[in-house]
Amino acid sequence: MPLAPTTLKVSGNTAAESYPVLVGNGLLGHLPELLGPSVKKVLVIHPRALRTTGDVVRDELANVGLEALTAEIPDAEEGKHIQVASFCWEVLGKNDFTRSDAVISVGGGAVTDLAGFVAATWLRGVKVIHIPTSLLGMVDAAVGGKTGINTAEGKNLVGAFHPPAAVLADLDALATLPKNELVTGMAEIVKTGFIADERILELIEEDPEDAINPGSARLRELIERTIAVKVDVVSRDLKESGDREFLNYGHTLAHAIELAERYQMRHGAAVSIGLCFAAELGRSVGYTSDEIADRHVNILKSLGLPTTYRNDRWAALLDGMKRDKKARGNQLRFVVLEAIGKPRIYEVPDNSLLFAAYQEIGE
Repeated sequence: MPLAPTTLKVSGNTAAESYPVLVGNGLLGHLPELLGPSVKKVLVIHPRALRTTGDVVRDELANVGLEALTAEIPDAEEGKHIQVASFCWEVLGKNDFTRSDAVISVGGGAVTDLAGFVAATWLRGVKVIHIPTSLLGMVDAAVGGKTGINTAEGKNLVGAFHPPAAVLADLDALATLPKNELVTGMAEIVKTGFIADERILELIEEDPEDAINPGSARLRELIERTIAVKVDVVSRDLKESGDREFLNYGHTLAHAIELAERYQMRHGAAVSIGLCFAAELGRSVGYTSDEIADRHVNILKSLGLPTTYRNDRWAALLDGMKRDKKARGNQLRFVVLEAIGKPRIYEVPDNSLLFAAYQEIGE
């Protein structure tokens, strides 16, 4: 008999900023109650690879009397462009969607970001519910209300904060994922372990293979613990004015790598490299112990994640990092660790320190 869903609650300053995150199996039946009685029309946005899943969600909604449509977008980061958002706006407009209607995202983090942005900008904001189908989407992108699209200048530089009405993290979706998708999604889980919950790291170290087994109790606990950390942080800091910045641990270099790779590298793989870089930077400036820095590499390698990147890309990476959202003027800022569960912001006084740290992960 399947376990009952776990409900984690984001508590914002207003009712519109507060919402449940359900984790469990077979969660589609909760959709009508979460949409509420005022919603008459729903647009289900899904990637090409999840056409069947998108159709299932649409049909579930049609069966309870809602007018449900689908909008198919390109897979992965190819879907996070202004032209794709414009296509979705066109569908909403031609079908007379009003402020009382809703958008549902079905897919990974890229779909969550795009659909959330579409919902945030249509009529200055309509209801959105996320149904993440990837591990990365469940533990990171779907929770928190950050939406965005990519431009030639960088990732997520255009976006909005738009909290969802709910998130349904249906664990059944993980059973169909390729192993590589599970592995890359683990990078965000590892990140959360280092910045907030050491038990996450211990669960992985005890059995790395079981940690990426889609049906295991261990993976469910890792997902719930990771979401719980994000729910807590987001509840305190919706718009990244304080502690929420710590969730970007490892992401400054990661986003620069994604830009350099023209978004052909999986986000989780880039984050894994970024975590190792942040650990080396913290070690080199005296904040992070040798033991903690080495633990990054050991855990990430045990999961099959990359820990090094090309030496010859430094100039491009530095340029990409200067566009980071956390930068203040010309000053680069990084999240580093003083201890497990004790992150801090480090303002880099000299880019030569970054270059020295990069040499430790270069290949």
